[in-house]
Amino acid sequence: MNQLKSREPGSVTLPGTLSEPLRAELVAFRRDLHMHPELGNQEFRTTAALKARLEAAGLEPKVLPGGTGLICDIGTRAAGRSMLAIRGDIDALPIPDVKTVAYRSTVANRAHACGHDVHTTTVLGAGLVLAELDRQGLLPNAVRLVFQPAEEVLPGGAADAVEAGVLDGVGRIIAVHCDPRVDAGKIGLRAGPITSACDRLEVTLDGPGGHTARPHLTTDLVTAAARVATDVPAVLARRVDARSGLSVTWGRIEAGHAPNVIPQHAELSGTVRCLDLPTWREAPDLIHAAIDEVATLHRAKSTVTYVRGVPPVVNDPAVAELLHDAMTARRGPYAIEDTEQSLGGEDFSWYLEHVPGAMARLGVRTPGDARVRDLHAGDFDVDERCIEAGVELFTAAALLDATPQR
Repeated sequence: MNQLKSREPGSVTLPGTLSEPLRAELVAFRRDLHMHPELGNQEFRTTAALKARLEAAGLEPKVLPGGTGLICDIGTRAAGRSMLAIRGDIDALPIPDVKTVAYRSTVANRAHACGHDVHTTTVLGAGLVLAELDRQGLLPNAVRLVFQPAEEVLPGGAADAVEAGVLDGVGRIIAVHCDPRVDAGKIGLRAGPITSACDRLEVTLDGPGGHTARPHLTTDLVTAAARVATDVPAVLARRVDARSGLSVTWGRIEAGHAPNVIPQHAELSGTVRCLDLPTWREAPDLIHAAIDEVATLHRAKSTVTYVRGVPPVVNDPAVAELLHDAMTARRGPYAIEDTEQSLGGEDFSWYLEHVPGAMARLGVRTPGDARVRDLHAGDFDVDERCIEAGVELFTAAALLDATPQR
């Protein structure tokens, strides 16, 4: 990639490749998670399965205070060194699984439609490989596995995990996120911002209501709601730098129950996304002002509930370079693609408020497959060869890491 140095494959010989039995076990583990998806802060079965497998490997995982999610340290901290943390999120989404596969979700209206089952499995696989390397005396420094709940629940379970102390003793943190636009066996990577900020917006509009024959005598609340929906994004477009990528997109509008009655109440809800931190910090005040102005113009009383979500994930250049070198050492520079900043949100950003870190996009598309299986869709699935690539990336990063003392 343009921003990171290249290293030819073979310049570093690393132990820790996946055995065939472990590869098969990890595929089966991922499929079991896929069949039993659990929503944020409800991941009790998933937590128990992870705990049992880590304990079977002789490790001592610790469940997080909320009862779901866990951390597990592997190896011994070298003198003057902090740990590298490897994070996987474990929750699913409240949508139906519409695939026709043997491992389809068995829980109604629940699905691992964002690939968190893959994230979890790659971190588990890396932990099992690193534990074996530690037994052989080949792990240079301690590593912490972080299995985090509730990534999909704003403002994200990462904030709770940080408060619980998962970063104590950690100097750097890495993660992956599934990307259906990248082939399995590859990663997408960039230094700097790789995701966007994402907040939630709820707006209520109120007026006296009335008859549709006399809108001039009351507040035409349906028109007011429509104007808020269309004019607020337009107003914001002239009040912030276009390069900030500030975007308000509505997902729900509700008003009225009868065709000849002007309602007294209307609701709008949506998301706010932006590409940079300064605009994200200013966004609540900017959006409150824009909504109030448009609503007042149409004689509607507005109430705005602005729910902070997550800031952008900003990859630290040095940690992104570590991921670059790790994948290069395992699979060569052609297994790495440049990737752009997306408008998606990820609570991995909360860790980066405290320690440097980086997230790579893990390719999950079958090479040559022209189908588009987007994230957060009921037919989302992966080429399971991505699991091995993720494990290789994490284990190589742990072996190459030179995290200093915090």
